[in-house]
Amino acid sequence: MTNTTARIKKFGKNFEIIVDLDKALKFKKGDSSETNFLETDTIFTDSKKGFKSKDKDLEDSFGTIDVNVIAQKIVKEGEILVTQEHRDREKDEKIKQVIDFLSKYTSDPTTGNPHTITRIENALKEANITIKNMPIENQIKDIIASLSQIIPIKMENKRLKITVPATYTGPSYNILKPHVQKETWLNNGDLQVIAEIPLGLQSSFYDKLNSITHGSAITEEIKEND
Repeated sequence: MTNTTARIKKFGKNFEIIVDLDKALKFKKGDSSETNFLETDTIFTDSKKGFKSKDKDLEDSFGTIDVNVIAQKIVKEGEILVTQEHRDREKDEKIKQVIDFLSKYTSDPTTGNPHTITRIENALKEANITIKNMPIENQIKDIIASLSQIIPIKMENKRLKITVPATYTGPSYNILKPHVQKETWLNNGDLQVIAEIPLGLQSSFYDKLNSITHGSAITEEIKEND
């Protein structure tokens, strides 16, 4: 268990709380069940010096003096100070995710065989590739492009024509963008795209798209001869 500070500045005043790092990050990312992250029932102006916030400042800034309500707002809207140890752990986990993905869903086009984990690890190091702390789908094409300079590698993809109703084009665009080859805005405001989705990402892609569009997006597989 690692304790850290979460903080926010409102109306020129600083507010800080002491939290369990992992629990607070889970809550910030949307886990509404993880509310037991406070380590002390105090709102500070400076947690290191032990200076406590005044009730009037809390009321003026948050509309309440309820510590738990304020703490949730600080975590959701403010900044959680992340330790170097946590950053290193996240980096190692992301690298492992990428290596696992590549070993499952890519192959050597000269033999048709999958690459071993060791070969992928060595190629990543040789290509000096930096794995970013972002979803795999947002960086996998760039990673494979760099790896292809070191080893023969290909990933199976499926081409789709996707039509998103006008109501959902805004929130859907960030999901579509990493895969779009061509986009067309229809007269009724709908967005129609040609996208290439890696086989290993299809399940999560459909889940995200259907969640945002409530299942109203229309997808059609494009055959190679289409």
